[in-house]
Amino acid sequence: MPAPRLLVISRIAFDQDMEKIGITTTIASEVLIAAGYMPLDLNNCFVGSSNPTALIKRAEKAGFPVNCCAWIKGIYGAVLEYDVKRVICVTSGDCSNTEMLLEVLELQGIQAFPFRYPPKPNHVEMLASLQELSSLLGTSLSAAEKVRQNLLELRQSLQELDKLTYQTDQVSSWENHRWLVSSSDFSGDPFRFKQNLLAFLAQARLQKAQPYRKRLALIGVPPIYAQELFACLTELGAQVVFNEIPRQFAMVDHAENLSDQYTNYTYPYDTHQRLVDIQRQIDLRQVDGIIHYVQAFCHRGISDIVYRHKLRKPILTIEGNTETTVNQHLITRIEAFLDILR
Repeated sequence: MPAPRLLVISRIAFDQDMEKIGITTTIASEVLIAAGYMPLDLNNCFVGSSNPTALIKRAEKAGFPVNCCAWIKGIYGAVLEYDVKRVICVTSGDCSNTEMLLEVLELQGIQAFPFRYPPKPNHVEMLASLQELSSLLGTSLSAAEKVRQNLLELRQSLQELDKLTYQTDQVSSWENHRWLVSSSDFSGDPFRFKQNLLAFLAQARLQKAQPYRKRLALIGVPPIYAQELFACLTELGAQVVFNEIPRQFAMVDHAENLSDQYTNYTYPYDTHQRLVDIQRQIDLRQVDGIIHYVQAFCHRGISDIVYRHKLRKPILTIEGNTETTVNQHLITRIEAFLDILR
């Protein structure tokens, strides 16, 4: 296990030799960094690879069922493709398949550690989970809190990017998604991520606002065909002004400490916890309609029933499986939904 070191991103102090540790979804990166590791979001590795379908096929060849979630298979393929030696699997608060993924990774000789979010938002229980993770990796919560403080400026810049999307229309739906979803691991280098983000914001502030006919919210897990979906929406004159889960990854809301920050993070908790944040944001951002993305074979798809009962906006539910492209049938459904909104 590498020696603990503190990352300071306000100046060049990033150790390029920090060992990567894979994560199956967003967890406390601050703890990992304090322990001398750099988090590597395996979801981003999967969809960002040159051939995501090949990673899925690699998992299926290893025995993963065809009707298993494509993200789980993609994560497994990414671990092998990128030769990741250690992985933290979130076994409570994310995908119900991750516990078995952990066992399969161990079978392959990969060090896999479980991390569990509390069943409900609870500061005391969250503190205990973070303490357990810190002890496992050989660091302390006080060291992790120092890293959190060093990341605050970066998170504030992400918040500005979000505002340039829904307040001034100077940042596109896709750019908003791309930056926010990448904040789960800061693309493996927080210092470079921050510098690139600041450069992007400097250009975005100079952009002329783009008028869009309809303002949308995209809720649910990030779409497996995200880039093509956003391109389609832009072509049809719609702008996603609220990317629910990517915004949660960025953790731009105020928090007093590390435990507070991850207790306020809504993704690991039940639908009713997320609904409070979703309703607040769609009101704030003057959303006309909602697209709810669900992943095939994922238990979270059932939450669509709750959203349709509780949210006071028209909803289009779309599904993805292993395809990383948008087909004509989906385009037709989106066009019909936008016509209804108009």
